[in-house]
Amino acid sequence: MSSDYWARQRIAITAGASGIGLCIARAMHRLGARVWICDITETALAAAKAELPGIGTMVCDVADETACEAFIGAATDSMGGLDILVNNAGIAGPAAPVESITTEDWKRCFDVNVNGQFFMARAAIPHLKKNAGGSIVCMASVAGKYAFGLRSPYAASKAAVISLARALSVELGPEQIRVNAIAPGVVAGDRIRRVFTARAETRGISYEEMEAIALRAVSMKTMVDPTEIADLVVYLTGPSGRPISGQVMQICGGLEYTE
Repeated sequence: MSSDYWARQRIAITAGASGIGLCIARAMHRLGARVWICDITETALAAAKAELPGIGTMVCDVADETACEAFIGAATDSMGGLDILVNNAGIAGPAAPVESITTEDWKRCFDVNVNGQFFMARAAIPHLKKNAGGSIVCMASVAGKYAFGLRSPYAASKAAVISLARALSVELGPEQIRVNAIAPGVVAGDRIRRVFTARAETRGISYEEMEAIALRAVSMKTMVDPTEIADLVVYLTGPSGRPISGQVMQICGGLEYTE
């Protein structure tokens, strides 16, 4: 893969200071791209900046329309434009039956997971169009494709992300801007531990039993490492991914159903 290509790339990543987002930032930085990240925690952003010299950082709650516009504005002003947007920010939402979910929790899940991706894409697209090409990656989930009991706000929001990515791919295809969704399965890390803990409590079972249930639906019986998702982002946004658009790329170890 040409180093010249990556040296020309200007990349904005939401929720880029931890987890999957930080792995993506590391991968892009290592390739020589110019990177801007946002997150909601100043300390996490400071740690990321110390680890990855030269990246741009900004505090941003993606549920805030004005904050999203400010982030894209600051990133494009600093980098002189934008080539790639990675819409990574998202929250797990509550793990509970529908009748126990508050309106506030439902709305917050959609505000972050769906509205945030819309706000960022809307702000970024005019900059991408100036390049006669570019790429948007929308982080979805297998929860948006299969039935996920006790996770209805998250599942519904990720299904909306998939539909948004598909719609954008049609709108932006004539501009040579490719748009794809990535649908991870069970991803190793703190977030899945919190989700499994909450779901185990709701079901009245142990954490170990909950993890076994989740992996029972995975043919490879293993979790996905966040670095593997970063590798997929690199592929989709790199030269080899040029003809790939409008796709939902499932990275899950062979998950075909849920329980």
